[in-house]
Amino acid sequence: MSVPALYDTVVTHTRHDDEPRTFQHRLYTWLVDADHLPALPRWLRPFARFDARDHLGHDGEPLRAELDRWLASQGVNLEGGRVLMLAHARVLGYVFNPLTVYWCEGPDGEQACVVAEVHNTYGEAHRYLLRPGDDDSDSTDKRFYVSPFLPDHGRYRMRLPRPGERLTVHIELRGENGRLLTATMSGRRRPATRRELVRLLLRRPLVPQRVSLLIRKHGIALWLRRVPIVPRRPATSGTPRAKGR
Repeated sequence: MSVPALYDTVVTHTRHDDEPRTFQHRLYTWLVDADHLPALPRWLRPFARFDARDHLGHDGEPLRAELDRWLASQGVNLEGGRVLMLAHARVLGYVFNPLTVYWCEGPDGEQACVVAEVHNTYGEAHRYLLRPGDDDSDSTDKRFYVSPFLPDHGRYRMRLPRPGERLTVHIELRGENGRLLTATMSGRRRPATRRELVRLLLRRPLVPQRVSLLIRKHGIALWLRRVPIVPRRPATSGTPRAKGR
């Protein structure tokens, strides 16, 4: 698969409570090789920049460096294998990625694992190490506070097939009494040309800013519906994200 690539996507969230509620948004996102980031002309760089600080790394270091350190702490050594990253880029100095996905390959090109990096609006992030089976899915306990309108425990089922011409991400959170939330992202691959990027920038302007605003907008809507709030405890498993997002 050649990268970088762009995906014109539809994101859908459904809450499965007493009054099920679904909302959809049209966005776009990038698929990049973590070792070979897009080389853009100077005039486009403010609209598409990748920074290690946005993914638990440090200013000025390679984007992949912190991921390799974390994988080593989990007993995983890719031995230089490729890492494909699905994420929003910085736009005008700002980025917010509710979910970043890393498809990690070994030196033979076979998939070694998948990492799901979740960010919340409190400036924290947490990584889940997944080893999907033949159906491209795996399960993991919820260990990170994401929303004040969801319990602080549960179990995720994530289906994360490696993107091709189509992108399909499916995440389901289940609690003791069944499904709590379903989130999906689906889209079609577009070439990461200057022309295509400009087209998406015009059709879907300020994607990171819009994502952050929409999360808060829907939070206000849930609060007005008197959905119970789960207090946020001091971060234990979440990792504070570096400043400058």
